[in-house]
Amino acid sequence: METIQEKKLSTFAVDVLEGLQAKPKYLSSKYFYDEAGSRLFQQIMHIPEYYLTDCELEIFQDKGNSIIQAYGMNGQAFDLIELGAGDGLKTKVLLEKMWQLKKDFTCIPVDISATALNDLENNIRCSLPEINISVLKGDYFEMLSHWQHQKPKVLLFLGSNLGNFSMEQTRNFLSDLRNVLNKGDQLLLGLDLQKDPEVILQAYNDPHGLTAQFNLNLLARINKEMDADFRLELFEHKEVYNPDNGLAISYLISKEEQEVTLKLTNEIIRFTKGEGIFTEQSQKYSKTMIEEMAQQSGFEIVSWFYDKKNWFADVLWRVP
Repeated sequence: METIQEKKLSTFAVDVLEGLQAKPKYLSSKYFYDEAGSRLFQQIMHIPEYYLTDCELEIFQDKGNSIIQAYGMNGQAFDLIELGAGDGLKTKVLLEKMWQLKKDFTCIPVDISATALNDLENNIRCSLPEINISVLKGDYFEMLSHWQHQKPKVLLFLGSNLGNFSMEQTRNFLSDLRNVLNKGDQLLLGLDLQKDPEVILQAYNDPHGLTAQFNLNLLARINKEMDADFRLELFEHKEVYNPDNGLAISYLISKEEQEVTLKLTNEIIRFTKGEGIFTEQSQKYSKTMIEEMAQQSGFEIVSWFYDKKNWFADVLWRVP
């Protein structure tokens, strides 16, 4: 009979086990996006408290043509590669404007969620059938090898997804991007700006309970994929924000002392009352932080685009 040591565990199972056995405990936010998690996040993006979507959508609607003019290309064919494309709600605004301006490009959405990619591809093929689209499913870093070709590139990394990385991960990620880009290639970054802490807390702990469901769904996924017995009602979603460093952090807090069994690996995970599992961070940026990130990673800043409240910025970087 196969032993636990001989079992070939999925990357998900290995990462979950490592995180839950760590001190303090953690789980990677990239695993939020199973089918249920992707559906929940699509709902979150449409609630008023989650201002990030509305702010960036406003930028694309009001300043989309200016963004397209800023990255130019002037009739040259290029790849428009979106990392973490999700449902593509905001990107479709840009795609339509680019098609109207007769830009010659291939749209390449990259996402870890097959559900989100399938929905996006079907939507674009139906609503914008003239656009050439080729989807890539996988981790951003794993997809780097797909971009080693000579066609000019415009990368999109929107929705302040960069803020989910630690500062070390951010430096490495931006350096990796810089290394696969050629002179003149560009990166459009959507970045959430520092603002009233209460506005930020409401976005990640909304009164409708959707962000709490989204966070708790990670435990439900572990139950399903690792035959675990997490009781979701014994965990509570908690959001904290530090205005000194602009860091918002999500936790799942154990309401009581308890044990959880991961039957897939025959592991028992023990929790004390009030113990947390770190699940996500969301960095909020100052203008100085953004300028320093660009300089340190070998980019130059081309243009800044803000929403009317100056809560969010889409910043165009270029390889000099």
